[in-house]
Amino acid sequence: MLWCTSCNPFAPGLDTEIGSNSILGDPSTIEGIFQNIKYAYTFRDTSIYGQVVSENFVFVFRDYERGVDVSWGRDEEMRATSGLFQNSERLDLVWNTIAVLSSDSTGTKASATRNFSLTVTLNANDVIRVDGYANLSFERLQAQSSWKVVRWRDESNF
Repeated sequence: MLWCTSCNPFAPGLDTEIGSNSILGDPSTIEGIFQNIKYAYTFRDTSIYGQVVSENFVFVFRDYERGVDVSWGRDEEMRATSGLFQNSERLDLVWNTIAVLSSDSTGTKASATRNFSLTVTLNANDVIRVDGYANLSFERLQAQSSWKVVRWRDESNF
């Protein structure tokens, strides 16, 4: 009994090898960023999503009714995403084929256009399906650092 006076079975030790078995993607790869966006949507986790989105982020979508492009910055993106995460019962994001992937010679800028399917379950009677392409631009400070999404153009049916 004396040996366990300083241990707490409900507070396990800190995992110092978090990167080796983490379910998060490697943010120094484009695929890792896509994986982390999927993780953020699946678990409705704005803290993970916020790590992926750059401080100078811009989201762009087409308002077909008005015939104009609409854009907003990081603060509004985080509010909109938080509202989506809080008001949905379930989010299923599937990243499909990457149609275009390019990067600059310095390894600090890249872009990707990727097909996706998103199912938003607000409740059992209200399910929204969105399909299309996400056209993303990425930047990082140096070739081995983490990527951040600086621009997301939604090219979907929504």
